[in-house]
Amino acid sequence: MRSARRYDDVVIAGLAHLDAPHVVTSAHLEEQLAGTFDRLRIGPGLLERLSGIRERRLWDEGTAPSEVAARAGERALADSGVCRDEIGALINTSVSRDHLEPSTASIVHGLMELPPEAVNFDVGNACLGFLDGMNLVSTMIEAGEIEHGLVVAGETSRFAMEGTLARLAGEDATRRMFHEQFATLTVGSGAVAMVLSRADGPGGHRFLGGLGRASTTGNAGLCVGQGDEMRTDSKGLLEAGMELAGRVWKEAVATFDWDAAGYDTYCLHQVSKVHTAAVVDQLGLDADRFPSLYPLFGNIGPAGVPTVLSKAVADGTVTDGSRVMLMGVGSGINAAAAEVRW
Repeated sequence: MRSARRYDDVVIAGLAHLDAPHVVTSAHLEEQLAGTFDRLRIGPGLLERLSGIRERRLWDEGTAPSEVAARAGERALADSGVCRDEIGALINTSVSRDHLEPSTASIVHGLMELPPEAVNFDVGNACLGFLDGMNLVSTMIEAGEIEHGLVVAGETSRFAMEGTLARLAGEDATRRMFHEQFATLTVGSGAVAMVLSRADGPGGHRFLGGLGRASTTGNAGLCVGQGDEMRTDSKGLLEAGMELAGRVWKEAVATFDWDAAGYDTYCLHQVSKVHTAAVVDQLGLDADRFPSLYPLFGNIGPAGVPTVLSKAVADGTVTDGSRVMLMGVGSGINAAAAEVRW
């Protein structure tokens, strides 16, 4: 059985995120659903009260995922000092895609004018996609196939949010519909990119990898998303996700002899205040070591974990010598934890 993905020769050479420019408050969303709230006797303030999300963000109308992924990629390249001609692989990991075909990665590759030798493809694994992309690039580096790789994610929630608001504003909207589609109203937009390099380069921060596990039997239907809609069994997803997260963390601690109290910062994929608190309680960790993303940005999917890290570096929470844990649970269900030495 594959027990872990551990890397001896990989560093994070560059990291950058982009915040979408348009702020959409929970109060504003409820204003658009005022008629449905009155008819279904739903009190005001419910969205923020249940999720803890005060705001989320949107890109300009018509903005493609590839566009913002490429912009984040340029920032990460500049942060790394790696020349674009040295990039050997580009992996796009976003849930949001420009088209079914061609791959969004190929569009990002063209926008960034990366070399023809750089392999490029999309990887999808719900909210764990970026962590999987990091593992793929790291494996290629350690195998000697490439020296540097780029992982990107550009998430846009506008289409799904607008479609959901239109459905819930209709006269046939029911309480069941509202609860099933509630999670769609918590989703935000953002972009992030990371350059991973061989450790013998000019500098960087060690990416040591970690462990991932799946619990897919009977759980794949707990959260099902389409381009304009997402239906979620929130209670079932929370319970199954926390059960798997607890098992993954326990196994990882035992496998790698991790000292939970020894980590300075936990960069968690964040869905809402309920899910974040549940992870902290389930794993018995210090809540003060979990920087919050969800209150002002919502759930930005696979861009979430690296964005938490990027913001923590930018505001000085993570500094040279910090021990960082990247953690997440994604629909399906899968869970992962990975270690970074900054």
